[in-house]
Amino acid sequence: MSAPITVTHRHGERVTVEAAGVELLSYVYRPDPAAFESRKPYTHPLRTLAGRQVSAYRPSDHRWHKGLQMTSSHLSGQNFWGGWSYVPGEWYQDLPDLVGSMRHDGFEEFAVEDESLTLGEKLTWIENGGGEWARERRDLVVHSVAPDEGSWALDWAITLTNIRGEPLEFGSPTTAGREMAGYTGLHWRGPREFSGGEILGPGGLGGEEMMGRQAPWLAFVGEHDEVDARSTLVFAHAPENEHAIHESHWFVRSRDIPTVAFSWAFFDEFTLPPGESFHYRYRVVVADGAWDRDRVEHYLKSHGF
Repeated sequence: MSAPITVTHRHGERVTVEAAGVELLSYVYRPDPAAFESRKPYTHPLRTLAGRQVSAYRPSDHRWHKGLQMTSSHLSGQNFWGGWSYVPGEWYQDLPDLVGSMRHDGFEEFAVEDESLTLGEKLTWIENGGGEWARERRDLVVHSVAPDEGSWALDWAITLTNIRGEPLEFGSPTTAGREMAGYTGLHWRGPREFSGGEILGPGGLGGEEMMGRQAPWLAFVGEHDEVDARSTLVFAHAPENEHAIHESHWFVRSRDIPTVAFSWAFFDEFTLPPGESFHYRYRVVVADGAWDRDRVEHYLKSHGF
């Protein structure tokens, strides 16, 4: 049974959601000031119902990693991921003129129910020179806050429309020549204490073999410092993603840099023609405890995913 939530909107800055005295998430839509980190909204912190933090913000190894955020590492020569840009044959380069940004243009929907929050946000993707390349409709839904299950869920959907006037080409470092570095799309960075965490996938898959794999879901189980506890994050594709503009693969690491991305251009580039749109929808489940495959699959099935 879902628990009631409390929503606080600090206008022009962020939206927070609390339940049972715990701030579960903060969606920050006023970008940070550092342009090199690709100014764009992000969700941090993410916490379990027990109050344990399961996201990282500006870690020393990658300052542009900020909780959970929508990204695009290679987009028609621009970097909407943030930080150094991968250049074929030259490795990563400090190229601030290639780093784009995403502008919050307002909320078209802001619906608070007793047990859920629905946000419909308008954004514009802007290349470094100021050109407006894409319009985004972002839909976020916080729901299924269930103390008896020790979990809650965030649905994240994107509909992106090309307004550039010429094709937008989506890729990744792997499409540019670096092996197994297909990061792009919706990206989560975990806390450093989750280094060495357990990666689970369906059908007995797991561990580093999930890198570059296709699967409907992936789970990451991390162990916390200071307390004797573990937490689980489940990342899942909505059923309609099977018919998306381009097939997705998992980008995931556990050692040193705990991170997961729904990569929409891991191995191959795809093109979005002028005036056309694409759509993806995802679910992120934040749970106390170490879930196994059976529990993940039972949860997703019982919650209609």
